[in-house]
Amino acid sequence: MTQQTQQLQAQLWNIANTLRGKMDADDFRDYILGFIFYKYLSKKMELYANEILEPDQLKFRDLEGHPQEAEYIEAVRDAALDKLGYFLLPSELFSELARRGNSGGKHQFILGDLTRVLTHIEQSTMGSESEEDFGNLFEDLDLTSSKLGKSENDKNELIVKVLSHLEEIDFDIANSESDMLGDAYEYLIGQFASGAGKKAGEFYTPQQVSNVLAQLVTLGKDKLKSVYDPTCGSGSLLLRVAKQVKQVGGFYGQEMNPTTYNLCRMNMIMHDVHYKKFDIKNENTLEKPQHVDMRFEAIVANPPFSAKWSASPLFMSDDRFAVYGKLAPGSKADFAFVQHMVHQLADNGTMACVLPHGVLFRGAAEGHIRKYLIEDRNYLDAVIGLPANIFYGTSIPTCILVLKKNRSEAKNILFIDASQHFEKVKTQNVLRDGDITKVIDVYKAYSSGAFDDAEVDKYSYVAPLAEVAENDYNLNIPRYVDTFEEEEPVDLQQVSQDLKQLEKEIRKTDNTIQQFCDELGIDTPF
Repeated sequence: MTQQTQQLQAQLWNIANTLRGKMDADDFRDYILGFIFYKYLSKKMELYANEILEPDQLKFRDLEGHPQEAEYIEAVRDAALDKLGYFLLPSELFSELARRGNSGGKHQFILGDLTRVLTHIEQSTMGSESEEDFGNLFEDLDLTSSKLGKSENDKNELIVKVLSHLEEIDFDIANSESDMLGDAYEYLIGQFASGAGKKAGEFYTPQQVSNVLAQLVTLGKDKLKSVYDPTCGSGSLLLRVAKQVKQVGGFYGQEMNPTTYNLCRMNMIMHDVHYKKFDIKNENTLEKPQHVDMRFEAIVANPPFSAKWSASPLFMSDDRFAVYGKLAPGSKADFAFVQHMVHQLADNGTMACVLPHGVLFRGAAEGHIRKYLIEDRNYLDAVIGLPANIFYGTSIPTCILVLKKNRSEAKNILFIDASQHFEKVKTQNVLRDGDITKVIDVYKAYSSGAFDDAEVDKYSYVAPLAEVAENDYNLNIPRYVDTFEEEEPVDLQQVSQDLKQLEKEIRKTDNTIQQFCDELGIDTPF
């Protein structure tokens, strides 16, 4: 990470902290991230418009009042909708609103104008290919909310301050080689997540966990045809996969929470993922899957742990679940997500998902599904135990399951116990770079067939499928990785001598107390 990126992150976080006042962090998150996104769209619009107007020696801001204003605006609009997916007028640019709010040496009322601009950004895409990708993106920026202030002037005052502070920061958007703003944006999402308690798991996976999942599914590849996350949250996992390869053909995801769905689309665009290259849907993945007929080369996920779902008997005729003969219980949808992902995994693909430890050993329907995946399909490639307390909002220990469909020759499963390899940072446990590298190096060795290198004492073990079957398909990691540490032998002779010495010291102390009591003419306490 460059010093410039770190500086930008610090500036944005400082604005978020100093301006939100008494507003709840979750609420202010939506405003600050929304306004950063608005500035990004404005700057991209202006840069692109200036580029296509350059042959005419014009700037985008010069078009208003130009004799051929209507013709130029129409031409820029058509080009922008195809290239960028949206359109803004020169008067609707972020910098114009910020300037208007501070004109005349005092804050001017701009809430009405700002509301119209944000609405127009969404409306500009109607009837175009990008309509679904930009629709309702700003619905969480309620500029009439009392959370912004008691009076309209109070609300306006806060908004103008936010716009003014953001206007002073250089986002370096013109630099096509830099993803500085995208990284800073994701940093802010992570910072808000760290203080969001139980809600955080709904929209953010810690970067170190995302890093592990991304490396697992991209091992040996520098290009991916597609990557999919059925519970994509803010999109951090999808974007992390993109950092591991040179090219990703398409990003696909589904998110049930509307606010988080908007955040994901913003995050994609802020990382310069073209609107034609991502397809994010807002629906319940298990109940209403939106990409069910597609197959993906890489799948990553951090589903909500042990979530409830309908488990309706009707799903027994659903292709995702029918072949198993059992549904995951309604009280724990963990394996329902696994079944869904396996269904969507391409034959040459790899999936890696984070799940609670219970999936490794719970019985009944879950035990049946687990056995089917291993015995009948031979899809399970690796089980990786993670430390407790590394996810926001829950302290439970978790694991990563890695599954592949092209394991026909493989007759074993890799087990890694990384649960004791972490650093405690404040109240959270964190995987260090070395902890991540160790996991990936062992998995690489295993994938290449170098089992001797893949087996590390007290850390990892390559279990034959026959051994897993002997354990009745119970995947509890201590059954396979022996982490028992022998205690040093106790020297009983030394213990005896220590006790004798202690007894002498006790007698000496008792005698001293006896002398003091005699001098004072009182009874001894013993």
